[in-house]
Amino acid sequence: MQILMILPAKNFWDRRNRTPVLLASAALIVAIALVDWWTLPYVSLGLLYLLPITLAAGFLPRPALVAVCIFCAGLSEVFSSLGPAGMPIRLILETSALAGCGLFVAELIRNRRLSMEMRERLHALVETSPAAIVTVDQRGVIELANRASISLMAPGETNLIGQPIAAFLPELRNALQPEGEAHFRTSMQCQVHRRNGESLAADVRFSTYQENGLPKLAAIIAAVAEDQPHAVAPEAMRTNHMERPNLNARQAAVLQLVFEGLPNSAIALRLEMTPSAVKNTLQQLFLKAGVNKRSQLVRVALERYRDLL
Repeated sequence: MQILMILPAKNFWDRRNRTPVLLASAALIVAIALVDWWTLPYVSLGLLYLLPITLAAGFLPRPALVAVCIFCAGLSEVFSSLGPAGMPIRLILETSALAGCGLFVAELIRNRRLSMEMRERLHALVETSPAAIVTVDQRGVIELANRASISLMAPGETNLIGQPIAAFLPELRNALQPEGEAHFRTSMQCQVHRRNGESLAADVRFSTYQENGLPKLAAIIAAVAEDQPHAVAPEAMRTNHMERPNLNARQAAVLQLVFEGLPNSAIALRLEMTPSAVKNTLQQLFLKAGVNKRSQLVRVALERYRDLL
């Protein structure tokens, strides 16, 4: 037990702890067997073998784990005060119970290890990427930022987690809509406002997703070289302008405020319109954009009407 006390709980199932944990498990089996033998006339302690089996489950292969379960069930029967009558049935039931619990715990630990390994690999991939990568939660707060993003947006600082993305890329904050259910991905070129007061052009590729029912956003940001000011092909921009439906002044004004995240009531006050007029204008925008939700309208605004925003 003293060996177990010195193991950090966070890294208890680390493969490097295999030897001390298996030794502790073996010591527990011996201790339980001795106590069970000593208390033979009074009580049976066979249930306590679950503890060493649970400890060993994270490090033993399945056949070896089942063998340990059979051995523990045999010890439980040897020191049982119930007598030989019905012993084969009790042995089978005890073995099944111990093996079932042990294999279940082993599978949980295996899945946990795989999940942790995948997270570590993904974290290493993100951290070593030369591209700036950030994730943003539903409040517009940065959840994850690699070293490249810190160097791009806040040179000299050590962390961006917990800071509002609107301070660096306001367009990304506007792309998050709480009521949006549809996931979309797109790209745009915009200005990155750096912490030192500078601004630079950048290509931003981002996608929205949901986690636990909450909208979130992941983005890859790449600075545009000064000698390549036209990172987006003019032909492609002209094609987008030709394909998009034209908007009148009221529709353009409402679209801009929707992009800023204002609700209908605030839009009505800002433009001195009635709520019903705002609603009608939104319906016209939905029809022209071919969408039926505000989040989808924001996506279309980013893709086709960026010059109006």
